[in-house]
Amino acid sequence: MSKTVTRTRLAAVVAAATLVALAGCSSSAPSDKASAASCTPAKGKVTLQYWNTVPGMDKVVDLWNKKNPDIQVQTKNISNDQYGTLGNALKAGKAPDLAQVGYDELPALRTQSAFVDASACSAATAAKSKFVPWTWSQTSFGGTGVFALPQDTGPMALYVRSDIFKKYDIAIPTTWDEYAAAAEKLHKADPSLDITFFDPNNAEWFNGLLWQNSAQMYSYSGDKWHVTVASDQSKQVADYWQKLIAGKLVRTDLANGSTQMYAAYQKDQIASYVGAAWGYSMFRDNLPKQSGKWSIVPMPTWGTNGASGDWGGSTVAFMKGSQHLYESVKFNTWLNSDPEALALENQLGGLYPAADAGLKLPALSKGVPYYNNEKVFDVFADSSRKIDTNFAWGPTQKTVNLALQDAMAKAAAGDGTLTDALSAAQAAALKSMKAQAIPATAGK
Repeated sequence: MSKTVTRTRLAAVVAAATLVALAGCSSSAPSDKASAASCTPAKGKVTLQYWNTVPGMDKVVDLWNKKNPDIQVQTKNISNDQYGTLGNALKAGKAPDLAQVGYDELPALRTQSAFVDASACSAATAAKSKFVPWTWSQTSFGGTGVFALPQDTGPMALYVRSDIFKKYDIAIPTTWDEYAAAAEKLHKADPSLDITFFDPNNAEWFNGLLWQNSAQMYSYSGDKWHVTVASDQSKQVADYWQKLIAGKLVRTDLANGSTQMYAAYQKDQIASYVGAAWGYSMFRDNLPKQSGKWSIVPMPTWGTNGASGDWGGSTVAFMKGSQHLYESVKFNTWLNSDPEALALENQLGGLYPAADAGLKLPALSKGVPYYNNEKVFDVFADSSRKIDTNFAWGPTQKTVNLALQDAMAKAAAGDGTLTDALSAAQAAALKSMKAQAIPATAGK
C-alpha cells in the first residue's frame, strides 16, 4: 500500500470532485492541466525514468532505446514494493517520469496529485482510439484528462482440467449454477478433489467476480460518492461462494500463485481455476507436465447475463514532476500500442494488451501448444468485449481491499460470512473517505 501524502481538508474535497467523471457523471471537474509539464519537445537528448513490475520489460525498453537515440529510457523494477516505492518517491519529489499503476490505484493516487495531465499533447488525446474503451475511461477519469495510458487488462475466464472433467463424465459448466453442481459431483466422485480454491486474501480477484455481476461498488452524483460495496449484486456473489465454502467444495488454504497452489494442481487435487488472461503463462511455466490437459473457456455466467469480469491489469501513468511530457507521451504510446512492443510484452511478461492492435497480434491468434493448441486468446478477447464499461473504483480502494481481505479470512475460518465481509468493507470505505473529507454516503 502506498504511503499517503498529507493533504488539507480543502485539497481532499477538490480532489474528490475531480473524480466525478470516472463514475460516468456529466458534472464538470477541476482540471489538472495547471500542474502539467509543458508538451514542448526538449532540445537535445532526453533520458526518461520508467518504473514497473513486469518481467522482461528491460528488454522491451532496450528495443526502444536502439531505435530512439535521442529519447533514452531507464527502467526500474519495483515489484517488491510497488506503491510504497512510488509513495516515497512522490513525497521526496523524486518520482519517475512514468510508472506502472493498477487501474484500481489510479483514483487514490490522483487524490495525492500524483499525476500530470498529458492532454496538452495531441498525441496523448489521439491515443484514445487505440485502446479498448473501458480501459480509456479508467485512465482518463471519464474524459477529464489523460493521466495514464492503458497497458494491459485481465479479462477473466475459466481454466479447466478437461481430462479430469472427462474422467468423471462432467460437462464443462457454462453458468455458476452448473459450476456449483459440478463441484458437488467432482467432490463426491473423489473426496480429495475440489473444483477450485477461494483465496480469502485476494480482494482484487473477488472484485473481479463482483464486476462480472454488475455490482457497482461506487457511483458519484449530487457532489458526493455513493458507496455500494454491499449491494444486492455483491451479496449474490458472496452468498454463492459462502455456500461452496460451507459445503467444503472449495479449498480456502491456498494463496494465488503460491508454491502450495501449484502443488495442489500438480497432485490433481483441483480441477479448475477462475483467472485472468495474464494467468495463462502461470500454468504453462509452473506445471509443464500438464501440457495438453488444460483448456480455457468463458467464465461461468449468472443465468442469461453474458457479462464477464476483469481482474488486474495496469496503466503507465504520467507522474508529477516530469519535465519531459512530450517525450513521455511518445514513449508511452509506443510501449502500449506498437505491435512489436506488445508482442514482446506478451511473450516475456505475459501481458494481455489493452490496445486494439494487441488483440490482433499473430501470437494471440494462434493456438497455444500448452492448452492443446486451442486459441485461448479468442476466449479472452470475447471476455474483454463483455466487461462493463461503467464500473468505477473508489478513491480509497486499497483501504477497502484490506478490510475486505481481513473479513474474508475470518469468514473462511468460520468467523462470520462473506456477506459480513462486504459490510465491513463498505464501512471501511465510508470511514476512510470521512477521514479525508471526501463527501460520501452509503448507497443501495
